[in-house]
Amino acid sequence: MEPALVALQQRLQHQFANPALLQRAITHRSFSADNNERLEFLGDSVLSLAISSLLYAKLASMPEGDLSRVRANLVKEGTLHKIALKLQLPDLLRLGEGEAKSGGKQRPSILADAVEALIGAVYLDAGFAAGEKVVHHLFEGVDINPHMRAADKDPKTALQELLQGKRMKLPQYHVVEISGAAHKQTFKVECTIAEWNISAQGSGASRRMGEQAAAAALLEKVKAKNP
Repeated sequence: MEPALVALQQRLQHQFANPALLQRAITHRSFSADNNERLEFLGDSVLSLAISSLLYAKLASMPEGDLSRVRANLVKEGTLHKIALKLQLPDLLRLGEGEAKSGGKQRPSILADAVEALIGAVYLDAGFAAGEKVVHHLFEGVDINPHMRAADKDPKTALQELLQGKRMKLPQYHVVEISGAAHKQTFKVECTIAEWNISAQGSGASRRMGEQAAAAALLEKVKAKNP
């Protein structure tokens, strides 16, 4: 294995039994069909659960709504971008030529996605306990306490809390279309509330941004339907 990837494992505090997973986690879709998008999907869920368990233990007196907003603050793109920089991911990402020339190695959305992909790779390599351990290690430098500022509700969190308050199922998101050159793609995402039979679409420069835009559009529909 390349010395740079050996060093990355040391920073993660996880040694891969299957090094191919690590290689895939740092591979952007512009570089190869064998890229990190599916790992990112897994890592997003592992990250959310691992942070939830951390907050549940550390913020025992905080109500559910505030816990959700603090979690949203911890798993947002800006926080993951900072973690990516500490892991020195810009030097390790494998990008297509066009994406690399357009500054992709410094793009926060790509770096945040790579962090999630690494978490997903650890999960596949060694299970949830190992993934949770890595997540907790990555967030060791964050001061988590009962007085920390909860993030303002982003559209996805606001929509989720609205539906949970009504004892309804969570909204479903799926990518409708990916357009544009490999280094400058646009993701069109649809958000659906099956129980109300309504949906809305939104677009963004990443899947994450597309989901937020779709959630915001659907919130407007919900407010019109249930003012």
